[in-house]
Amino acid sequence: MNEKHRKTAAVAGGLALALALAGCAPGTGQTDAPAAPAGEISTDISQVGEVTLTVWDQEVRGGQNEQIEQLNAAFEELYPNVTIERNSQAFDDLATTLRLALTDDNAPDVVQANKDRNTMGAFVEAGQLRPLDDYAEAYGWFDRYQESILQYSTYSEDAKVFGEGNLYGLPQVGEVVGIFYSKAKLEKIGVEVPGTWAEFDAALATAKAAGETPLQLGNIEQWPAGHVFGPLQGEYVDAESITNLGLGNPGASWTTPENVEAATELKSWVDDGYFNSGVNGTDYDAAWQALAGGNGVFLIGGSWLAADLEASMGDDLGFFVPKTSEGTLATTGGTGLPFAMTSAADNTDVAAAYIDFLTSDEAMQILADTGNLPVNNSAELAPESGVFADIYGAFGEVTESGSVLPYLDYATPTFGDTIGQSLQGLIDGQLTPQQFTEALETDYAAFVADNE
Repeated sequence: MNEKHRKTAAVAGGLALALALAGCAPGTGQTDAPAAPAGEISTDISQVGEVTLTVWDQEVRGGQNEQIEQLNAAFEELYPNVTIERNSQAFDDLATTLRLALTDDNAPDVVQANKDRNTMGAFVEAGQLRPLDDYAEAYGWFDRYQESILQYSTYSEDAKVFGEGNLYGLPQVGEVVGIFYSKAKLEKIGVEVPGTWAEFDAALATAKAAGETPLQLGNIEQWPAGHVFGPLQGEYVDAESITNLGLGNPGASWTTPENVEAATELKSWVDDGYFNSGVNGTDYDAAWQALAGGNGVFLIGGSWLAADLEASMGDDLGFFVPKTSEGTLATTGGTGLPFAMTSAADNTDVAAAYIDFLTSDEAMQILADTGNLPVNNSAELAPESGVFADIYGAFGEVTESGSVLPYLDYATPTFGDTIGQSLQGLIDGQLTPQQFTEALETDYAAFVADNE
């Protein structure tokens, strides 16, 4: 996620915005007053008595921690009867401890749960998360969020289908994978910012001919190449097929001519010398640092790199998402970890009110003020200039009128390793494009068959 990149609004101003939130709702923990009768929900939590709401989150970095602290303080100011007991952990630590916590008698009320099958999917299958559809109707969450965003927090009741069924969480922040570039390098080689994938391919050739390293990539960790292939795949394969493949749902195949064509294009970039040398032996951080240090013209990566790149490159840094040959935007992206309600929550109204508060329009403003990419209203909240203006605009356009494509490693419990190793093989020439797609199909098809 993004680090802080702009001066934060004063806490008092942030609280004023948050306190203007419309809507309330009771949550979890101990309470002196009874919750609504079974089967009924309420969006007014002002009269529920004293409540302690236990929240586990991973908002530990810079602006992430700043926004959650502001919003938590504002929520407690608005509802003096509610005390938030916050447990904040780094992403990897939370992923480890949350599994045990949800089986404990004192499980937290609201948690941030990663969206993939191994985490949210496993919790849904175990009955450890509460579906939120009734609260979504009461609070208007289905209108607040784009369907393309909510699908990543949606599972069938048995967790076999990802992207359809019940809603289990709401995210605060967005993520989008696109192309970072040096404005000075583009000017030097006489190239305008590419508007399409075809123009981007031509720009790579021009950069190579000019003696530049066209495209930086560090893939020693295996997953970074997935953030190159995923957006490129959107040029050749329809969004519905990519979504089924990425979510591990039936109805698609990796061994189609279109997927082979996408893999062939990526391999051609390698063969034409568009990447830095030794891609599979280069660290992810070393690649973006090379671009920041003036070596290279382009880098395909996620919006979370923007703060670090901007710190080195300043106004020289730009970001764009190429349009497909059909004139649409389709790229890998999604959201940060959604806030979910556990099945152990004693007062679900308070928990729902808290989730609503964190994801309101006013909260989106505070997220923007603290250097985060709001998942909603990003185009309206975009800075006037700079790389974050590019990113906010791209994310807004993709979510509102384009296609947000899933991270491909969501597909199966083992797909992260499968696609990571296969992409390394494709880049090294150990796998042909056809063999690459066949390896992915083996994992995907076996999982789909077992899941039926």
